[in-house]
Amino acid sequence: MNRKSRSASHRLERSLLSCALAGCMLLSAPVLAQSTAATIRGQVMADSAPAAQAQVTATNLATGLTRSVQTGANGNYNLAGLPPGTYRIDVNANGQASSQNVTVAVGQTATLDLGVGGVAETAPAGEATDLDAVVVTGTSMVETKTSEVATYVSQRQIESLPQASRNFLAFADTVPGMIFQTGADGSTKLRGGAQNSNGINVFIDGVGQKNYVLKGGVSGQDSSSGNPFPQLAIGEYKVITSNYKAEYDQISSAAITAVTKSGTNEFEGSFFWDHTSEDWRARTFREEMEQRDPTPSSEEQYGASFGGPIIQDKLFFFVTYEAKDIERPRDIRWGDNNFNPNDLTPELFGLLGSTSLPFKQDMYFGKLTWYASDTHMVELTAKIRKEDEIQGIGDGPNTASYGSTKSNDSTRIDLRWQWTGDTWLNDLHLTSEDDYWSPRPITIGPGLQIRNNLFNQGDGNTILNVGGGADYQNKGQQGYSLQNDFTFSGLEGHTIKMGLKYKAVQIDSFQQQPYNAQYRVDYYENLAAGRDTLATFVPWRVQFGAPLPGITDRNVRSDNKQVGIYIQDDWEVNERLTLNYGIRYDYEETPTYEDFVTPAGLAAALRAWPNLQGPNVDFNVEDYISNGSNRDPDNDNWAPRLGFSYDISGDQRLVLFGGVGRSYDRNLFDYIALEEARNTFPVYDYFFDTPNHDCSASPATCLTWDPSYYDIENLYALVAASPNLGVEVNLLNNDLKTPYSDQFSLGIRNSFEVFDHDWNTSATFAHVRSYDGILFTLGNRWPDGSFRDPAVPGATWGGQPWGQQIPGYGTFIRVDNGIETKLNSLLLSIDKRFTDASPWGVTLAYTYSDASENRLNAANNDEHYLFDYPDLEGQPFLTSLGIPKHRLVATGVADVWGFNLSAKLTLASPEPKDATNCYDAASGANCFFDPFIPGGTIGFKQFDVAVQRVWDTGTDLRLRVRADVFNVFDWKNYTDYETWRGFVGVPNPNYGNRNGVGTVWPPRMFKISFGIDW
Repeated sequence: MNRKSRSASHRLERSLLSCALAGCMLLSAPVLAQSTAATIRGQVMADSAPAAQAQVTATNLATGLTRSVQTGANGNYNLAGLPPGTYRIDVNANGQASSQNVTVAVGQTATLDLGVGGVAETAPAGEATDLDAVVVTGTSMVETKTSEVATYVSQRQIESLPQASRNFLAFADTVPGMIFQTGADGSTKLRGGAQNSNGINVFIDGVGQKNYVLKGGVSGQDSSSGNPFPQLAIGEYKVITSNYKAEYDQISSAAITAVTKSGTNEFEGSFFWDHTSEDWRARTFREEMEQRDPTPSSEEQYGASFGGPIIQDKLFFFVTYEAKDIERPRDIRWGDNNFNPNDLTPELFGLLGSTSLPFKQDMYFGKLTWYASDTHMVELTAKIRKEDEIQGIGDGPNTASYGSTKSNDSTRIDLRWQWTGDTWLNDLHLTSEDDYWSPRPITIGPGLQIRNNLFNQGDGNTILNVGGGADYQNKGQQGYSLQNDFTFSGLEGHTIKMGLKYKAVQIDSFQQQPYNAQYRVDYYENLAAGRDTLATFVPWRVQFGAPLPGITDRNVRSDNKQVGIYIQDDWEVNERLTLNYGIRYDYEETPTYEDFVTPAGLAAALRAWPNLQGPNVDFNVEDYISNGSNRDPDNDNWAPRLGFSYDISGDQRLVLFGGVGRSYDRNLFDYIALEEARNTFPVYDYFFDTPNHDCSASPATCLTWDPSYYDIENLYALVAASPNLGVEVNLLNNDLKTPYSDQFSLGIRNSFEVFDHDWNTSATFAHVRSYDGILFTLGNRWPDGSFRDPAVPGATWGGQPWGQQIPGYGTFIRVDNGIETKLNSLLLSIDKRFTDASPWGVTLAYTYSDASENRLNAANNDEHYLFDYPDLEGQPFLTSLGIPKHRLVATGVADVWGFNLSAKLTLASPEPKDATNCYDAASGANCFFDPFIPGGTIGFKQFDVAVQRVWDTGTDLRLRVRADVFNVFDWKNYTDYETWRGFVGVPNPNYGNRNGVGTVWPPRMFKISFGIDW
């Protein structure tokens, strides 16, 4: 057996061993219900004494589902695996009985002490809000004794608060430590703490929605204006920002666990339609400065849901459909601020102006719920997402021909079986997923990048991009998983939880960038030569991709296997102290990485390259040369987690809590795939000898211009003889690790009454460190092995060896672990719940963040390239970009005179921005990165309101009309600032000033909604 076969065999043995270990765990002890299920536990007292062998029964008032348990010797009971909703809790002890209604939320563990024979029942106060399809209210349980840093988003908030996108994750913005962001292109993302959005994971009905290939954390959310799930199908959800339990996987920042709606014993349905357009919004700051009317645009969202019984108390259905049609305004304009637009030729000037980009999304969700018996529940759910849009045009120099069309499709199916016993519950999921994201150029043909080289003779500054665009990709994941979670509560005071997940998933990353050859045109050079049309322009450079000989499939595919196991225990040590301790292990095989073989010619060239043998070389090239058997999966991903809560007051009203733990995420396949992709579709650069761009010093890539070079086949012919010459080489470290975070939290919760109204507060200090983020750095070195030009001794800036390339190839890019973040945060929240007895509610979420990272040149928190330094070793931590020091989100909901009123206020201090500091440098060569924070106390502010009226027709139909106003005061949240501090000793007088007209969307905007409920 060869070494490669032995390596694959050993990985398989480890995978099977993990599965066997997990299987033994499942057989040896029962395990937990999944994260969406609620638990009610407590003690039963009869005649002032603990009631042993008492019967406690929970009956769901909407579906008739019942769960029963007997109390232990100390009168303790534990009702696990309850779908969120309102329940009647019946207790029978010593021939006596009592009953009450309570409401539990998603993933909640609530304490409810029960009594018969004149013994009072105790629970945190508060009357329940109506869940969808629930007509009976009861005591709303408040979870105060959890060690998690967690906040709930209720159905009332989802239905009432102002919202433009109908992305249910937008309401997580009301949770301390969370930010929901809308990009300039209309895309949305959710991030937690100092990490980017890749670190989150969203669990729908207990199943993770992780994106394994692209950014965004959630599958399908990379650069999308669409929604990850139909909002009509979401019942409620829970946001855990820190110290989550061991059942949560593939995550390093925040976990969102949501539960979907189900059919009930009543037929119920809903329809909605939203609309807004350019006639219903104020002008943007750019439109005001240019004194023109708003660009034509519109947005419509509409959908319907219907659910009910197929067999009363046994079989239920729920279906929903939601659609989104957007015409998003865009302005096509020159990209160089130093360029005089009066110099544009009539042909190019005619390409400027306003346009609208279409976006279309259709989403479907269906659910069947079958209560086969009191101990068996089976569910089948399916979600289908279809998106099509035009992107990459306008709000910059991309003209209409240069954009791309993109599809973004997802199909996910989940078959679930819950089986309960007296002291245990098993929750089994069999799931499938098929998610793909595919942008492609609108135009097939040459792309012209028209540049202003007056101020930048090197590469020039972009004026306009015309013709065929560069973006062609098809990336996604498809596969299946088996997930089993199990709860055992048969040990007095303990709730033991275990779980196993096995997933086989095919991951694809296909990209041809640039798909169309890209020609760079020196605009003023052509005008001086009398060439003033697109047809006569002569370029000075072309960049194109070409398939290597013998390569028939340029898709990078990996058949990954994932195994995850965990065990944890919620131990009620006594009436006041609860401990949660557990451990998780995750293992993943990525054959594309582990079995990759560095091409023999490339390996030989690297080993023989004198530049990597010099005395100053700071890395070993052998760490990046793979023979197909010297790479193994990262098999050390053990994640211990420990938490506690202590009931100081003894009545759940004043609770101290905290925890410490580790959590592993995963490396995005989009990064991993570049090693192989660069070896299937390399990118080449050739130069044309023009008066202003003499390329004679590099004769191998210097040509005389001929229009025949617009034919891609002629470009292919240039590289046919030496296909590797000039090719960028990306090589991964042979010991690549999995990114992870270490978390610590300590906080206190308090529940109290003010004028008979119940309030809940929380104050938490959280410290999070993340490690081993992917980093791309320059592997080229000077002949003596140094990174800086040895001709400039002592330099700490510039002088990188870009021209020192691998003999016979091109630039060498190393891929390692290296990015780290630090976060110290203070999370404060105040919450007064909306109830029928007190029909108003308030939330207040304040976050203080002291965030830093060692990403030195990060234009944003997704940046993973560093070419200004050899690596991050010894580099300082700088202020994290895009994370405000202070952030406050306040919301309010009230029923007043038959109207439902709601409002949301968001205030944040200015966000740090990327900046280079040469002014304070010791010498001209010693510039450094120095993040800039714009002046002023408030960097972002927005106030939104909504008002809704419902008319009961006296039949089963209810009519609903709603109006939302976003950014009521039309506050301008500016984005463009001058961040160049100046040259050494010569300050930039414009440093810190606004230098553009960019603002955060939206301006003041009005939206009307109409709905019918039955």
